[in-house]
Amino acid sequence: MGGSCSDFLEESDKSNFTPENYFKTAEHAQSIVNAIYADFRMGASGDYGGNPYFMTDFLTGTAGTKVGQNVHINKIRMAANDPDNEYSRSWWNAAYRAIANANFAIEKIPAIDMDPTTKSRYLGEALCLRAYHYFNLVRLFGRVPLVLKPVDASSPELYPEQASVEDVYKQIVTDLTAAEQTDLRWDDASGHVTMGVVKSLLGSVYLTMAGYPLEKGREYCALSAAKLREVIDRNAYRLFESYGDLHNEAMDNLHEHMLMVQYKSGTSVENGMQYLFLPYNLDISYYSTETGTIVVLDEFVATYEAGDRRAEEKQFYFTNYTSNADREKVVEFGGYYLYKFFDEDAHLRTARSGLNYPLMRYADILLQYAEAQNEADGAPSDAARACVNQIRKRAGLPELGNLSQDEFRKAVRKERWHELAFENKIWFDMARTRKVLNLTTGEFDDYVGHTFTYGPTLGERELLFPIPTGEMKNNKKLTQNPGYN
Repeated sequence: MGGSCSDFLEESDKSNFTPENYFKTAEHAQSIVNAIYADFRMGASGDYGGNPYFMTDFLTGTAGTKVGQNVHINKIRMAANDPDNEYSRSWWNAAYRAIANANFAIEKIPAIDMDPTTKSRYLGEALCLRAYHYFNLVRLFGRVPLVLKPVDASSPELYPEQASVEDVYKQIVTDLTAAEQTDLRWDDASGHVTMGVVKSLLGSVYLTMAGYPLEKGREYCALSAAKLREVIDRNAYRLFESYGDLHNEAMDNLHEHMLMVQYKSGTSVENGMQYLFLPYNLDISYYSTETGTIVVLDEFVATYEAGDRRAEEKQFYFTNYTSNADREKVVEFGGYYLYKFFDEDAHLRTARSGLNYPLMRYADILLQYAEAQNEADGAPSDAARACVNQIRKRAGLPELGNLSQDEFRKAVRKERWHELAFENKIWFDMARTRKVLNLTTGEFDDYVGHTFTYGPTLGERELLFPIPTGEMKNNKKLTQNPGYN
């Protein structure tokens, strides 16, 4: 647990291990817990110019692409998705691999003779990570198999039935409340799960349960607000002063960055996303490949308030950069691309990136607390306004004043779209609130029936992603989500 980031990324050769001769020592416990994190690093899904972490962002109506040959991106973006989509398969497979490792850890670690505090921390990590992956699965796919113990070829659970959405959420809450009782630290710069991550995730789960599809309402908003307030009051996290720190490798796992996908330059686990953020073949980078995978729509950037720093050049987005052939020459892109995750050293010098990718950051927690408190109490509190205003102050925007509940609700929703854009958050907000930002009017439309500026209209089908074809073929007990048959 006290190892360096590079130690954390290294994996043992598992070819000589079996369940019978493994799980005997503290080192075995550490190894299996570290293995759970490996499946945060989802690959390119066997298709050109994409990454599974972009999947949900292409269903928000904010992104275009220059990768015409990537049928999986384009089917999602055009609301024409199908069960053969490689990104759905990657999410499903990565989540269940991680869950399988977590199940081994949760079952086997208690019997290992080792330091009790370290054992407790490992169990806390495994419980939190299992909950994290089920939280993604249930939001993406709805009814999913709920597998809670190790499975082998002889197990009756090898072909499990789907659990109800309610039961999956109950298990997520059970795992996270159990993780709260462990000896997890509040701070850990190595990238491991902390108590702050556990409580923040539980607050997010409660807020989602308050909305669709469970619609548990104000009671769960109150639970969410109370849990997120614990994190805020702990003062273990803070916003970065500069947006540049969002893509500063020295700031990985620190301050605002609460949970991240871990990468290390020059290894097999270096960041493979960097060339995907670049405009198509304009030769601005030391990388030989520039795919133009995500083009940020002009209409979305135009929804930012006048004077919002996040929309200024080389803050969240960029429209030009120097030429790789001549750094004195500026190349204009003709559109907006993502600068949020741009590793400058990799693009200027090395074509190798160790920059981590954010899964949870403190700005998200502040905005979730503000939303939850407003919904629970019927009006925004001073504390809720202060949380939003921290983010607005950094953006160079005026503070929110005394707004009604509905005015504050809309302000927080829009702040989330602007602050958390392209961080794999916004579609989940759309699904739980059933609201979509209209890029033309600046208002929020109902999800079902909303038409994107480039043509497609969202239907009931797009409230979930399709269960992968391979899973449907392998397990005849599964039922496909509506509209994908």
